[in-house]
Amino acid sequence: MLPELNTTSLGSIREDGSKLILHPADVSGRYTTWRRRVAAVLLIIYVALPWIPVNGFPAVFLDVQERRFHFFGLTLATQDLWVFFFLISGLGFSLFFVTSLLGRIWCGWTCPYTVFLDHLFRRVERLIDGDAPARRQLDAAPWTTQKIVKRVVKHTIYVAMAAAIAHVFLSYFISIKGLYAIMHRSPQDHATAFGVVAFLTAALYFCFSWFREQFCVIMCPYGRMQSALVDDNSIIIGYDKKRGEPRGKVKDVNAGDCIACNRCVQVCPTGIDIRNGLQLECIACAACVDACDDIMTKVGRSKGLIRYDSLVGLNGGRTHLLRARTVFYTLLTIMGASVFAWRASHIEPMLANAMRLSSGNAFNLFNGNIRNQFVVRVINKRNQPSTYTMSVEGELPNELQIAGNETPIALPGQGEDLKSLVFTLPQTSFTKSFKMVVRLTETATGKSVTTMPIEFSGPDPKAQNHDYLNAGQYLQK
Repeated sequence: MLPELNTTSLGSIREDGSKLILHPADVSGRYTTWRRRVAAVLLIIYVALPWIPVNGFPAVFLDVQERRFHFFGLTLATQDLWVFFFLISGLGFSLFFVTSLLGRIWCGWTCPYTVFLDHLFRRVERLIDGDAPARRQLDAAPWTTQKIVKRVVKHTIYVAMAAAIAHVFLSYFISIKGLYAIMHRSPQDHATAFGVVAFLTAALYFCFSWFREQFCVIMCPYGRMQSALVDDNSIIIGYDKKRGEPRGKVKDVNAGDCIACNRCVQVCPTGIDIRNGLQLECIACAACVDACDDIMTKVGRSKGLIRYDSLVGLNGGRTHLLRARTVFYTLLTIMGASVFAWRASHIEPMLANAMRLSSGNAFNLFNGNIRNQFVVRVINKRNQPSTYTMSVEGELPNELQIAGNETPIALPGQGEDLKSLVFTLPQTSFTKSFKMVVRLTETATGKSVTTMPIEFSGPDPKAQNHDYLNAGQYLQK
């Protein structure tokens, strides 16, 4: 027995606020077929990316430990991650564009949560527990041996799938080789990785076994953004009231095309009645479209009573896809993607920074000389070995001696090294502090980068004479 249609509150929540377990019926049709194909492709991509080598690294490898981030051959150091602001901005505006044009189609077709829930966990549930009426009957049945066996088998598979998804997710950060290595060692040897997998497994199991559509309705902010992003010309899933109302039986000549079979409600994964109009819970999965088309075919009526269309189109008007907001979001998407592509193509193949050696003193005095010591960190961001020469530039005194930059620096691919630079200047030649930069030049290509300016420091020359103290010379004029 189906629950009474609810037009005043969420379809998955009872009047007392408790969760109503939904059992959406299975459906077949052109949109369902294409959704399953899209989901299969996305699942293959999710599993395959850590396996596909590009320039010696997985296609997507977020190597947090080494602070290297590999994306389809592009390798970024931590200092280069700012360029992803433009990529993320472009992706965000592209989602705005898709939503303004096609409504919440992202949720129903490509959202990872929907892909895992609808095309993995619910498929397993239907395979073990049966169709929607059988699942409702099993929920209401007493705990028999058959029910216990089905529950244990189903939830065991749920945990296994959640663990598999979590392990694949972890491989994006430690690689498949690293994942394989830690899986053959004690959890105590890699407590952090084990904790991450355990937490993700538990969270995924909770969401996909019980929380389900509540995540989309309650926790995901995207559904609430929908009302601000769509307008009357956005393509949504809607019910043609002009054609369908008033509802009645097939043989009723005074009724519309809707025969009030409630099949659209039975297949809805969020428990809504699309005939009540566009709602927050609708994820544009088109299950109701396929279900209604199937019923219309059986009763000899035209398909499309429930369909992808705009509010303007459902009311008999002409839908305008090209309008101000779609053009604006398109321009912002192109802008973000273009800036990212330009900056990513101009990322320096090396990185260098210099810092003063933390010995407690900015300088040291030794045999009448002032000594400053710095450490230069050199990073090779290429996947191939490179050799660099190091030089110092700036308004340098002629008496300044530099030690540590005499020999070239050879680094392997993605390697780094620390080099010590020692600056020595006779105390009699030091009149004031001065700044300089360290330049690293790649011998093979001639490309170079410079560090941030560093400062040579020494004792205040005014304090080095033996005249009586004159406080006025220390006052700023």
